[in-house]
Amino acid sequence: MNPVYITSVGAFLPNAPVDNAHIEQVLGRVRGAPSRLRERVLEQNGIRSRHYALDECGRTTHLNEELAALAIRDALARRKLRPDELEMLACGTTQGDVPLPGFSSMVHGRLGGTALEIVSTSGVCCSGMAALLTAFRAVQSGQRQNAVACGSEMVSRTFRATKFEEKGTLEDGADGFRAFDADFLRWMLSDGAGAVVLENTPRPEGLSLRVEWIELVSHAHERPVCMYSGIVDKDKPRAGNTWLDYPTIGDAYRTGMMKLRQDTRLLPEVVKLGVEEYLRLVRNARISTEEIDHVLCHYSSHFFKGEIVKLLEKAGVMIPEEKWFSNLYTKGNTGAASIFIMLEEAFSTGRFKKGDVIILMVPESGRFQVGFAKLKVVDSADDHVPVIVPAAAADRRWTSTSIAGRPRQSRDEESVRLAIANSPLTEIAASRDEIQKYLGVELALVWADFERMLRAVPMVQRIEEGVATLEDYKRLLVNLRQQVMEGARWIARAASNVSIELFPLRSMFIGHAGDEHKDYQMLERDFVAVGGTLLEITTQPKNIGSEALSAFMFHHASQPDPLDLLGAMFVIEGLGAKKAGRWAELLREQLQLTDQQTSFLTYHGTNDDDHFANLRHVLESGVLDRKTAEGVVKTAKTVARLYALQLEEVDNV
Repeated sequence: MNPVYITSVGAFLPNAPVDNAHIEQVLGRVRGAPSRLRERVLEQNGIRSRHYALDECGRTTHLNEELAALAIRDALARRKLRPDELEMLACGTTQGDVPLPGFSSMVHGRLGGTALEIVSTSGVCCSGMAALLTAFRAVQSGQRQNAVACGSEMVSRTFRATKFEEKGTLEDGADGFRAFDADFLRWMLSDGAGAVVLENTPRPEGLSLRVEWIELVSHAHERPVCMYSGIVDKDKPRAGNTWLDYPTIGDAYRTGMMKLRQDTRLLPEVVKLGVEEYLRLVRNARISTEEIDHVLCHYSSHFFKGEIVKLLEKAGVMIPEEKWFSNLYTKGNTGAASIFIMLEEAFSTGRFKKGDVIILMVPESGRFQVGFAKLKVVDSADDHVPVIVPAAAADRRWTSTSIAGRPRQSRDEESVRLAIANSPLTEIAASRDEIQKYLGVELALVWADFERMLRAVPMVQRIEEGVATLEDYKRLLVNLRQQVMEGARWIARAASNVSIELFPLRSMFIGHAGDEHKDYQMLERDFVAVGGTLLEITTQPKNIGSEALSAFMFHHASQPDPLDLLGAMFVIEGLGAKKAGRWAELLREQLQLTDQQTSFLTYHGTNDDDHFANLRHVLESGVLDRKTAEGVVKTAKTVARLYALQLEEVDNV
């Protein structure tokens, strides 16, 4: 494979920068009133200025294709190349100026030059990285000696106030959507373009960036749509509910579907995905944390940088913050163009020196994908250095490793680290005690699997995607009651079978049973408060999953010293601590419920933290030997699967 070098970087940002105080002067005020969300969103994203391809009266000054062509001309001029010397052009954007022809065709027409290969990549933020990857492969394979990759965005037209002034807009549910998801993006996105020149030799003078590898990974097979436009129900794409299915474009526009929207409730998952893929690269030796000199990470908001840093620190692979570079705060979030605009500023201001290693990271919220690139700063003396061929998919397989001193068939090391960071019992995984460390790691993996199972449960999907109905909530309460009603009973039975030598554990079980024995009454009150009857909720039988879970619990609680049930408590109390409170918040928002109508979920979202403190104390007490600890893990796995089955069966009663 030929080496590939970025020999020039260019950018174009239209018009003068617009500060926070003047955004609504350019975009306009909806129905003449200032936005209620603007200050809140701007405070979180940290953006102080951005650029719009609009004048001070909101009139369009540039097309998207013009922004791209101007950025490309800037990159070519810095390399002293003409458009007619190009062999390939790859352009990515979220929305072109026209549905057809393709974006690269329009950019090529605007740029001029000569006949060449073109590729248009679509998507959201990763469409720019996809263009870069396509151009890189063309030069790497020897099919082209040079290429240009470009990312460009011109979104401000879609955020003019006039687009939000139809009746009902910006009121929750008025057009069938969450108002926040559309208004939120008005204060997040802006315009701009960036481009890079790629060649099979470094530039003869000055520095170049050798592309070691580029990786782009989609998780759309297991994740819902997050950022979207042109569809009525993003969670159930089907024939007939897209903008092209409506009689006229005007009809589609009046539904509200043509607005650009982002399901903000899913954004934390984008952060987790980006960190998980980073950790996978560390595990596969594609990246060494110690070798990295610069991180250019496209994050849409300063808030999400903090979340990324937290996860990296928990996983033990944090890169010192002085090595991070972003111009989000002064250039804005320009989507597919952001990583190129960032790279241009860092390169042109002398931030890089020969030998430096640069990591580019671009998480995308469209439907959950993430792109990475590793670059090395070189000069002309570094010509024809072999490059690393991208690793095969086999690098994602499970591999044999050693966790907490025990060889086992395990996930990739970085997946283990991320699981630990997200576990309700993060702390004990760092213990020097081998049994505690074993429990911390293994239970973290159980929790990661449990979360994946929950994401596949239809009821959970509807709650977390904002489409749950009141009937959904009532069915959930009915089915939870049958299991919760049994909870105190199996805990009490377990306590009666704990020997006197383990008196502290018996006391914990008894105390826990006392805390839980009236919980089912909260469920009943919530059910009646949302329109159900006491007779209805008290006469319903257990579903299949509840039957299986209850039978398993009582069987194990009847054994001598059933300490393995600590694993069951880990899963059930973890669900309360990590999920219940959020579900209560989402249901209140979706169904306009009160605290009194969601008291069970709210209570467990708060109080299960205390129960977890007791559980952690037991696990750290030293009373568990290795065999018992393995039993705790096995029971946790079983209960996780049975609890997920119980929730799956909510729709089948």
